[in-house]
Amino acid sequence: MRPLRYTRPETLEAAIAAFTAADAEARYIAGGTTFYDLMKLGVERPTHLVDVTAIQGLDVVDTAGDTLRFGATALMSDVAAAVQDVPVLAESLDKAASQQLRNMATVGGNILQRTRCPYFRNGAGPASAVGVYPCNKREPGSGCAAIGGLDRGQAVLGTSAACTAVAGGDWPVALMALDAMVELAGPAGVRSLPIADFYRLPGDTPHVEFSILPGELVTAITVPATAAAQRSTYHKVRDRESYAFALASAAVALEMDGDTVAKARVALGGVATVPWRARAAEAVLAGATLTRERALEAGRAAFADARPGRHNAFKIPLGVETVADAVMIAAGRTL
Repeated sequence: MRPLRYTRPETLEAAIAAFTAADAEARYIAGGTTFYDLMKLGVERPTHLVDVTAIQGLDVVDTAGDTLRFGATALMSDVAAAVQDVPVLAESLDKAASQQLRNMATVGGNILQRTRCPYFRNGAGPASAVGVYPCNKREPGSGCAAIGGLDRGQAVLGTSAACTAVAGGDWPVALMALDAMVELAGPAGVRSLPIADFYRLPGDTPHVEFSILPGELVTAITVPATAAAQRSTYHKVRDRESYAFALASAAVALEMDGDTVAKARVALGGVATVPWRARAAEAVLAGATLTRERALEAGRAAFADARPGRHNAFKIPLGVETVADAVMIAAGRTL
């Protein structure tokens, strides 16, 4: 059994100090619904956990005014209940995991969840060990068993020669569509960055997944309150209707002028290595009279640069239809 220290500070400053004083294997923890699984699998091997759930104010949800603000330790179920007038946010939370997990998991932790790639999650240990799958995300430089392997669930967008692992989560896709901002606090102070800059494409360094500085933790997520946020949807296609990750999903928010799309926001999940903003699809929709064929054209534009593997080419036509369905659902929403 490996030794493990546990600290539960009551202030943000104390949490950062505890993390900074620990060694390189310290980790912040909140709901832990994903992180504890990774510990059991041996993917994560922390020596010190800093529990941030006792920090007052870190779970506050404020939906008044021009900006929606979600404290990092607010529970997914609580946030879903608070944003029913923003369908894309509510649906992305309601369609995630199970009710039991949503009652434990936090919205800040959710944007930090790691891939469900089976080669990443199974067989953690030295790459030289018998039966252990190489994974550049888990052990940099070891290789990627998914490339040329069983890749049905892998990404077709944003992949590299080093990694094809699909990004996990539904909530981050909705946040990407709405131009959310992520607030972080750390030893160097407080900063905010667009969620589009929060995630890192795998490139040659797939183990570097987030734009987080040493010792930083997510403190809040903010979302502009716009008319498009209300005329929106999160459409998720999966193998079964509950407790399953997306094979393809689309978060769509529209500003309409009659039957014409004034502005569109489209993001994809289940098909890319990061929550994927489909700006080519948005360009197809903007200024156009909305029809099913135009929505399909937008879907095709979203996947124009897709690169399938051996077993996941089906995600491209599925993704096209998913985008088109989401666009039509969002357009049918009334303000």
